[in-house]
Amino acid sequence: MLAPCALRSLLCVLSCAWLQTGAASRLKSPALPIQSEREPVPSKGLSGCSFGGRFYSLEDTWHPDLGEPFGVMHCVQCHCEPQKSRRGKVLGKVNCKNIKQDCPDPDCDDPILLPGHCCKTCPKGDSDNKQTDSVLDTFDYFHEKSKEKEDDLHKSYNDRSYLSSEDLAPGESRTDFVAVLTGVTDSWLPSSSGVARARFSLTRNSLAFSITYQRMGRPSRIVFLDSDGTAAFEYKVPKGQSEMICGVWKSVPKALLRHLQTEQMRITMTTSANKREEVEGKIIKHRALFAETFSSTLTSEDENSGMGGIAMLTLSDTESNLHFILILQGLIRHKQKEPFVVPIRVELVYRQHILREILANITSHDPDFAEVLTDLNSRELFWLSRGQLEITVTTEGQDPRRISGFITGRKSCDTIQSVMSSGDALTPGKTGGVGSAIFNLHDNGTLDYQVQVAGLTSEVVGLTIELKPRRRNKRSVLYDLTPEYNQATGLATGSWSRLEARHIHMLLQSELFINVATAHSQEGELRGQIKALPYSGLEAPRHELPVPLAGSFVSPPVRTGASGHAWVSVDKHCHLHYEIVVAGLSKTDDLTVNAHLHGLAEIGELDDSSTTHKRLLTGFYGSQAQGVLKDISVELLQHLHQGTAFIQVSTKLNPRGEIRGRVHVPNDCEFGARAEVEEAEFDDFFVKDPEELKKDPHTCFFENQHHAHGSRWTPNYDKCFSCSCQKRTVICDPVICPVLTCSRTVQPQDNCCPVCDDKKEPKDMKAPEKVEEHPQGCYFEGDQKIHAPGTTWHPFVPPFGYIKCAVCTCKGSTGEVHCEKVTCPKLTCSHPVRRNPADCCKECPEEERTPAGLEHSDMMQADGPRHCKFGKNYYQNSDNWHPWVPLVGEIKCINCWCDHGVTKCQRKQCPVPSCFPTTRREGSCCPECVGKQ
Repeated sequence: MLAPCALRSLLCVLSCAWLQTGAASRLKSPALPIQSEREPVPSKGLSGCSFGGRFYSLEDTWHPDLGEPFGVMHCVQCHCEPQKSRRGKVLGKVNCKNIKQDCPDPDCDDPILLPGHCCKTCPKGDSDNKQTDSVLDTFDYFHEKSKEKEDDLHKSYNDRSYLSSEDLAPGESRTDFVAVLTGVTDSWLPSSSGVARARFSLTRNSLAFSITYQRMGRPSRIVFLDSDGTAAFEYKVPKGQSEMICGVWKSVPKALLRHLQTEQMRITMTTSANKREEVEGKIIKHRALFAETFSSTLTSEDENSGMGGIAMLTLSDTESNLHFILILQGLIRHKQKEPFVVPIRVELVYRQHILREILANITSHDPDFAEVLTDLNSRELFWLSRGQLEITVTTEGQDPRRISGFITGRKSCDTIQSVMSSGDALTPGKTGGVGSAIFNLHDNGTLDYQVQVAGLTSEVVGLTIELKPRRRNKRSVLYDLTPEYNQATGLATGSWSRLEARHIHMLLQSELFINVATAHSQEGELRGQIKALPYSGLEAPRHELPVPLAGSFVSPPVRTGASGHAWVSVDKHCHLHYEIVVAGLSKTDDLTVNAHLHGLAEIGELDDSSTTHKRLLTGFYGSQAQGVLKDISVELLQHLHQGTAFIQVSTKLNPRGEIRGRVHVPNDCEFGARAEVEEAEFDDFFVKDPEELKKDPHTCFFENQHHAHGSRWTPNYDKCFSCSCQKRTVICDPVICPVLTCSRTVQPQDNCCPVCDDKKEPKDMKAPEKVEEHPQGCYFEGDQKIHAPGTTWHPFVPPFGYIKCAVCTCKGSTGEVHCEKVTCPKLTCSHPVRRNPADCCKECPEEERTPAGLEHSDMMQADGPRHCKFGKNYYQNSDNWHPWVPLVGEIKCINCWCDHGVTKCQRKQCPVPSCFPTTRREGSCCPECVGKQ
């Protein structure tokens, strides 16, 4: 029997990833959603993964058992990865990988495949005692690294070691990496005394990095090296005085993502030619990055030493214990292949006075070290908060080496900010007000703040930074900002200079809140969580207060519990960069085109005339959105310059805007249109150049042409199809024409769908009221096409194709696109069916319908045999096929067939072998005796 639970689990886990891993472009029928199945629920409070009817703990690995006739997939390994939900709960996510391509090459001429193994090995002999499954270690790196660090992280904050403080949108899991860069000792240049610490955050295929450096000049360039030492990406460092370097490597190729995940990449930094220095380090994963709130970069006082290290530190949740992990580099000089033990002394120092001392041993091959300093007293905690504690590491012996550094709050390019909304108040409301705040933490523990509020129901009586309330409405105030608040401007600017170490720790773990109390709401009208906004690489000045977005700014005002803020800037090319954060957006239970779409962000002009132009910026799938808008009109650029433009976020409950803010961005783009055209033509030259497209790893090759990732086109073979390129995969969907209500239609020559023939409508029919049509029609972001005024269509949402459950219309008077969900008719039958897998509405079966309903009998006979669904494919009755399993491919040793709607599969019967050992040749289904020709 087929085990549908396990097989569906594997299909659900791998289907989306498979769409993006094809080695060549392939033509696909419309993708159909895989229905989620109900898995067994683990005991309350236990996090893990459900797969194939079984529950696995976090970090567990296993080979999926698909049941008979498939059995255990030995060449597929699944891993229960920890993920953080938007509410802060740790959940498990199943990730499965094919490990066959990483099998080692056997040293013998005739390797054999043993039962229950994935990789071939040599027959029994001296060289055959190696564990054939050692290749699995390549994919166990994160699991093994986690196990090795279990003792390092300690119980008191081990639960947080998986967590990240960012509120990510669905499907945007974030992985953190770190690197210690020290002087290159085997270079022709003198070894540098400089030390740099680089922190990386991988979201999808974008790698953001924050780098600090000491004892070296400002670097001029940063180079990422692959496993062969070849330059994979170069970043030119902009000139400046800051010791923080921020950058993003966008669209990292998939092959290099694998190198990154398996810790095979390195990073180098070099300074200018005047005094050329170079530092280099390996990029690694580390669980402690999720919990780190304090850090230190360790350097040596010796010139050209090539030594350095970093310390990652955090406080216990309830006790005054300081946990730390040291990553050391260049401290131990050795040429021996065998590891040896090196004694070290770790000291906690305040103004050359030793406060704590730890003696330990490290090995030459694994110089990392972890320990905990228990029960820090009040003075030690005070010095920690002020950045006055120093950590030193010294090797013991004849030639002692020493590195040291001061401990400060964790540094990164992320922005500490907060959006305050009435929907997040302790007593939630819908006032239409907004609060916005940004913070900057200094090394000495001082916290600078800028706060603005607007749209409140009454005057502000309290502005405070607080802890999460211990009991309902029992607030815990840490710091009062009210004295700095100006009632006239709605601003509060100042510094909090007495942060305790515990406060810094909680700030960087997103455990603090900011509360706005008013005369009408004494406990708080607005409230927001203070958390880090990940660096995205956009040229928006985050050090400046953002534009507040509130319901009170909409015309007419909207009483909503939502609010937000946005950073907006215009670069020298007259391109608009934006970054928006929202809180408390209205949601409904009516899930239409996309279940995760919370709203739409737009930019436009503050003008009440009918000629107001609005541009869609992006759709909201979480609490954050960012991007670049290039083709901006001169009029909109002028409105931005004059401060008469706005940004607004619309939702289904408030389609004309739920929150809005006035935008003022001074710019000198008075000839923006000309600059835009030149820039567009310049960009198009590179996009359309076949030679450039060939170099792009995401390019698709289809009908003898290269297409850029994200592009859409009508194929030559059929104008009634629409194709798109999604990371080397071509997806073509048939155009689905909406049902027309007019009596006469015509077929335009260049259009796939018929349209109503207004000229030939009967005279007795009431003509619709004439509306002045928008001359250019409507531009729809989904299919990137201009639609004629008055036309209707099903929206195209890549990579899912046409959505038949929604119909869009081009409003001729305004040029706006209006989309609404299709309303399905009520059915009287007891067992409705979906006649076609892509249909939106169910219908009554043919035997339960009236004779008038038989007009579509040519599409599907109701009394005919039922079809079968296997994976994403549909098969007619009596069809035969070999099943295709993700990461494994087609299994030719198993035959499946459709038996009146029921899929049945059976493995090819093999005779029982009369010998041992046995092997299986490539392409053969049955085992054979070793040595048989």
